[in-house]
This record gives sequence, C-alpha cells and structure tokens, in this order.
Amino acid sequence: MMSIVADGHLNPLAEDVAARAQVGLRSVFRHFKDMESLYAEMSLRLARLFQPALEPFISLDWRGKLGEMIVRRTGIYEQVLPFKRAADAHRHESPSIQANHKAMTRLLRDRLALVLPPGLAGNAQAFESIDMLLSIDCWQRLRLEQQLDAAVARRLIETQIDLIIDAN
Repeated sequence: MMSIVADGHLNPLAEDVAARAQVGLRSVFRHFKDMESLYAEMSLRLARLFQPALEPFISLDWRGKLGEMIVRRTGIYEQVLPFKRAADAHRHESPSIQANHKAMTRLLRDRLALVLPPGLAGNAQAFESIDMLLSIDCWQRLRLEQQLDAAVARRLIETQIDLIIDAN
C-alpha cells in the first residue's frame, strides 16, 4: 500500500495491494480485516516519519530552534506529501486517518507553542499565522499547486515567518 501511494496512486484497492505484494487478495485480508485496518497501519507508519520533528533541538535560542523546526518539518513534509494527498482523499471515510491527522496537528502545534517566546505564542494572530505557514497544507500548496521548488518553498516560509515575527 505504501509503495503504491508513493508512486502517486491516491486510491489503491485491496486488489492493487495484493498484486504489488504478489499475494492473493485473501492474504491481504488475513493480515488486515478491512481497508480501514490497512489505513490505520499506514497511518502508524507515517506517524513514525514525524519522529525527527520531536527530537531535541541543537540551538539554544528560540530563533535557532524555529529555524531547525522549519527545516525538519519541510523535509518531513516532502517525504510524506504523496501520503498526505491519499489521506486527504480518504479522511472523510476513515476514522483512523481522521484521528491521526488530529493528533499530529495537535502535537505539531504544541511543539510550536513551546518554541516560540511567550509574546508570540500568546499572540493568537501571530501564532495561528506561523502555525499555518508551518503546516503540511501550506507545504502541499506551495509544492503542488504553485509548483515551487522545495528550497524556494522553504525560503518563502522562512521569509513570511520572519515578517510576522518582526511585526510583533
């Protein structure tokens, strides 16, 4: 399933998974009771890719930590972008994808609040703006809809966050 989605197929069927794994369809459903179980396993594996975002920062000051956060998140987002697109296509029908998305969003927001100084973390407009710029949804828009190169997209995010910080 992971390799099919990584290849750009947003809606693979159980038959596709069986064919890629070179097993029978019954074998797929011996391991997973239904497609939701398969989505849940895929969500767990993808959540592990976010582990570097939670590792301790090297920088000691908040600006350095924020810079590290931008680099880490955009690198992770680049890896998970095909899976994000597939998850978006199934989120409305999958409780496990919904729960994973909600938990990951909460975790990343909490991490951002810990990095920003109180004046920025407590400023709702500044915090929400920075959180939006650091979201995978923003990354997806920059990379896919606006077709920006990854380095250009990251610099754009850094520049916009600097403007918000300087204004506050």
